[in-house]
Amino acid sequence: MLETTILDSTYLFLAQADDAPGGGSLLWIYLGLFMAGMWFLTIAPQRKAQKAHDKMLTELKNGDEIMTKGGVFGTVVNVKADRLVLKIAENTKVEIAKPFIQVVVKKKGESEKTDAA
Repeated sequence: MLETTILDSTYLFLAQADDAPGGGSLLWIYLGLFMAGMWFLTIAPQRKAQKAHDKMLTELKNGDEIMTKGGVFGTVVNVKADRLVLKIAENTKVEIAKPFIQVVVKKKGESEKTDAA
């Protein structure tokens, strides 16, 4: 009984409400602004990071020290179109797909970066 009374009073309240000024077009403007804001907060930075990662992959050369997404460190021995060969220990080489490269730790010829504490 109480449920029907609450539902009936809710229905009467909603029936008495007037339409939004502007015919509801303001809702579409807010929705568009929300979608644009979400694009600038999520998609645009993700695209920028992807472009930087792609640039890093194209600049890989033999002798660069890298870290994979699995946390394996190695030195690039051979660069192929879609993968590369890493030397991870003496007499141990592995072939890995380029998208699994996380970061270049040290470029060939660069000195090791040290943090001054």
